[in-house]
Amino acid sequence: MRLSLNKKLILLLIILIFVILLGITKGSVDIPLAKLLAASNKGILLLRLSRIMLAIIAGSGLAVSGIALQATLRNPLAEPYILGTSSGAGLGAVAIIILGFSPVFMPISAFIGAGIAMILVYNLARQGNKVPVQSLILSGVIVSIALSGILVFIVSVSSNEALHGLMWWLWGSLQVYDLRLLLTVGIITLAGLIAIFMLSQDLNAISIGEEEAIHLGINAEAVKKIVFFITSLITAGLVSTCGVIGFVGLIIPHIMRLVVGPNHKILIPASCLAGAIFMIICDLISRTAMQTVEIPIGVITAIIGAPVFIILLKSKQKVR
Repeated sequence: MRLSLNKKLILLLIILIFVILLGITKGSVDIPLAKLLAASNKGILLLRLSRIMLAIIAGSGLAVSGIALQATLRNPLAEPYILGTSSGAGLGAVAIIILGFSPVFMPISAFIGAGIAMILVYNLARQGNKVPVQSLILSGVIVSIALSGILVFIVSVSSNEALHGLMWWLWGSLQVYDLRLLLTVGIITLAGLIAIFMLSQDLNAISIGEEEAIHLGINAEAVKKIVFFITSLITAGLVSTCGVIGFVGLIIPHIMRLVVGPNHKILIPASCLAGAIFMIICDLISRTAMQTVEIPIGVITAIIGAPVFIILLKSKQKVR
């Protein structure tokens, strides 16, 4: 029996609650929930809860950013990582360390880096007053590779030990060092998710085709600019907090389209839940796969994401 869309959302919520409980009790040392609630383990509980909260924020933010970019660009490969936003944000965050400023300014610097990267991609792809989709994707890939190369070069030649330590962070880490930063990024991401959800109908129309959207009275170019700004804001905040994490914004939207369909009013909340579930599971794997070391979460998302994406790609080709 096929489940209704509402039941599918409820099922995703139940799964999310289950993996949250799993993430709280499992780790390098497994601790039952009853013991975690004891006063002596409050520090461990707070640490695990903050990681889970960041996983939920990052998973939701990256998944919905991927949805918004894929809809506006009408390209299934679009996501912040591919469009250069993540690389720009990472370079901006590293610039703060190089210049000797306090890490408190990293979110601002990351946002500036993401914004510059997106402006660069947009202007490289622009032809007159329009931005062809294929040109935007190609420009994004080029800018992403270039900025990543600059980032690796700076870290390689720098004598700053703190900067070399950032390489691990740039591969993704859900370790929370500042609860105020977590709260700030959470508010930014939530605001961005609400804004994108409010554009659901516009995204539905644009994903079908820009001409159809224009006939419905939707300014496709304006929606593109708004989506670029919002996704840059979300990505910058997440990169400044947990580093560069790929594949989440790529595979979660594809999986959820198969589960709940293409309607963004359902797809966006479903992807929020699925993205959060995926990130909590990846974080759990990163903390428990090896007893002596924590694997960067970006490595886990890549190892899981790449084969899943290949399977999805092959299945679509067979359907055609």
